[in-house]
Amino acid sequence: MSEKRELEALQEALAAEHAAVYGYGVVGGRIREGRRSEAMAAYDSHRARRDALVRAVRGLGGTPVAAAAGYALPFPVPDSVAAVRLAAVLEDRVAGVYADVVRATEGERRGTAAEALREAAVRAVRWRGGSVAFPGLAERAGSASPHGVTPHSPTA
Repeated sequence: MSEKRELEALQEALAAEHAAVYGYGVVGGRIREGRRSEAMAAYDSHRARRDALVRAVRGLGGTPVAAAAGYALPFPVPDSVAAVRLAAVLEDRVAGVYADVVRATEGERRGTAAEALREAAVRAVRWRGGSVAFPGLAERAGSASPHGVTPHSPTA
């Protein structure tokens, strides 16, 4: 495996985790009380994964990609129903980038990425209420590429 490819995949995963942390801030503010602890657990998990990725990128000699100042949501999130939908989208996005990390790594790092992909896929199922055939592989699931929150440009 190429160290450059591995570093690029880890940076993409880090960017997705930054977006997920931001997105779960929105989810937590809109989700109904009965699912708030589930959102908080996901938020904490994404923060922990983000921090581990920062260490991994530095360990490969890279400079970790920074979180954007703001992120554009893929759709308005005015209520709990939309918050649940956003949480599923966030998890789909994270699963997709971890699938790329699995392909770009070996050994322990590959195992860690596979575990992160599995966790994201399980959370997506819980949020969505159903599963997809190939979590993390949108092209095989028969859907468009998953979109999460994207960095928001101040000029956009």
